[in-house]
Amino acid sequence: MSVNYAAGLSPYADKGVCGLPEKCDAAEELKEKVKTLTQMIKECQYLVVHSGAGISTSSGIPDFRGPKGVWTMEEKGETPKFDTTFEDARPSLTHMALLGLYKAGYLKYLISQNVDGLHVRSGFPRDALSELHGNMFVEDCEKCGRQYVREKVIGVMGLKPTGRYCDVVRSRGLRACRGKLISTILDWEEALPIKDLTRAEDASRRADLALTLGTSLQIKPSGDLPLLTKKKGGKLVVVNLQATKHDKHANLRIHGYVDEVMKQLMDALGLDIPKWEGPTVCESFTPAKPEPLGRLTAPCKVSVKKEVEKKGKKGVKKEEKEERKRPAAPPTDEGQVNEEAVVSVKKERAESPPGMKEEK
Repeated sequence: MSVNYAAGLSPYADKGVCGLPEKCDAAEELKEKVKTLTQMIKECQYLVVHSGAGISTSSGIPDFRGPKGVWTMEEKGETPKFDTTFEDARPSLTHMALLGLYKAGYLKYLISQNVDGLHVRSGFPRDALSELHGNMFVEDCEKCGRQYVREKVIGVMGLKPTGRYCDVVRSRGLRACRGKLISTILDWEEALPIKDLTRAEDASRRADLALTLGTSLQIKPSGDLPLLTKKKGGKLVVVNLQATKHDKHANLRIHGYVDEVMKQLMDALGLDIPKWEGPTVCESFTPAKPEPLGRLTAPCKVSVKKEVEKKGKKGVKKEEKEERKRPAAPPTDEGQVNEEAVVSVKKERAESPPGMKEEK
């Protein structure tokens, strides 16, 4: 994501395994693997994609644990290189290819750990997207739950007030809401947004194919969501240059640059990659038209009471490291995710992939 974003987080000692060697499949091997992936996508009924920082590196935004990643360079006492700003960054080929996959009906749901806002700015519909760690361009009202997508980064992190107020008039003749607007960016160990996490878990359980792109899957609970698909009998495909935490669970492992993989995949499916025509906000692909940035995204309403969200934000205390692990939220008898369990979810510390020794 961003050097500025990383610098704004609270100090945290364990950021996971950084700087692992990268591996690229040979051209012919990559071609054959993409061919296999293409067939898997054609045969599946419900494809869910999990995206990480690796899909934004070609946009000029560094990742975290790659050879030149933010945390990797930090361990070496060096400053990572940042080629652009959040506002100037353009969606990568992969961002636009995912939009094309969705419009073509192949991709059903997108789950992202990224905070750079490029999925939303690419025009990907927000009702088919979970941004588990927040969005640098989004602030929401702590009173009524309405969200605003801005042209500029919010500039505040850790779910703190941005200094602005909600101007929504809720019904005729009443004054504006005037609730405080707060950032959506999480700091370490803050509760994940209930709505986004619930939808992400539901989609992961429903999926028969999970495709992970540019993520080492080290952050819990985000990185464990693809395992929900496996537990339900689905398949897992991992695309990443470095080894990941869940490689042993993958039905197909592709070592390659995500842009190249997605380009070959779109060609194999006979799909065009949409051209980016500037940042827009799309709430729903079918009924809604793109909205100009900075306007209220009206169809987006929180589905739980704000008191519950506040409990998730402030009522979670730091625990000892050995108590931080948490299984996926248990479903209720009706098959829905238990809200109380979800509320206790924390943005867990990064865990080392199996078989990998943490570099000191």
